[in-house]
Amino acid sequence: MKQKEIWLVNLDPTIGAEIKKTRPCVIINSNLIGKLPLKIVAPVTDFKAKYESVPWMVKLIPNSENNLTKISAIDLFQVRSISEIRLIKKIGSINDKQLKMCKEALSLVFEI
Repeated sequence: MKQKEIWLVNLDPTIGAEIKKTRPCVIINSNLIGKLPLKIVAPVTDFKAKYESVPWMVKLIPNSENNLTKISAIDLFQVRSISEIRLIKKIGSINDKQLKMCKEALSLVFEI
């Protein structure tokens, strides 16, 4: 379970507008920190045209590296820390450029 990997994750139970159900998530925390069995993840959702102008969404095109089946987006506004028990199976990974885009999106979300 390493940074940039995409895992199928059980996000339930959720409350309100949180992204629900079992879905792909990208591990975004550094591999160099963390002693607890937790990961910081960002959920992957179906891509919608309106996301082109949303700075916290990172578009993913299906390929052999990410193993996604449809155009998707990483939602960096819904990052969360989860137990490793929620991670079901590894699907694929994102590349360094996409990780950089995630970090830039997070800097906007957190104003850093």
